Amino acid sequence: MTTMTAARLPFSPADRPPLGLRERKKIKTREAIRAAMYALVEEQGYEATTVEQIAERAEVSASTVFRYFPTKEDIVLTDEYDPILLEELRARPADEPWPDTIRDVMLAAARVGVEEDPHVARLRTRLMAEVPAVRSRMMESMSVTGRLICAALAERTGRDPDSLEVRVYAMSFIGGLMEASLYWAENGHQGDFTAVVDRALDVLEHGPGQEDR
Repeated sequence: MTTMTAARLPFSPADRPPLGLRERKKIKTREAIRAAMYALVEEQGYEATTVEQIAERAEVSASTVFRYFPTKEDIVLTDEYDPILLEELRARPADEPWPDTIRDVMLAAARVGVEEDPHVARLRTRLMAEVPAVRSRMMESMSVTGRLICAALAERTGRDPDSLEVRVYAMSFIGGLMEASLYWAENGHQGDFTAVVDRALDVLEHGPGQEDR
């Protein structure tokens, strides 16, 4: 297993340029909508929670909710990590083996996603596992992330980002991350999510292993 690069901690807020007032207000609104959604889901369940209720709890209009999140499922799934993920992939040394790059960055993303709010991370993955509409939307959302990985891989290798080889290789990581998330939720969130992702990356690199055949 490749260790994290000590010289630069991926996803560190200290590496980010300061945000302007307008962007800070947008983030605050998004966070208020998400917080309202999560609170209502825990109180009454996902299906019973409406956009109107979310808007009232967040003290915004329903149209504002839809402006930030096109569907209710997007409130559960959308985050700000995709642009950061692409930035982190591009920031790695050009001569670093791609498997080392993707492992370090994906593990860092998994770690940050859970450590920022463990309770929300568990709720989100539980909804992915239990609610078909959320799971379906997750597949669409993750395909966008996969295209970003295609772009980063193509830049590193000089290949066409739309080539079959790049698309299959990049999307294999997306599939692995999705299944790791579902596996973690379906097994009662036992253990550390980063360790589950690490196992998934090992499978992608080496296969399932003799014990699983």
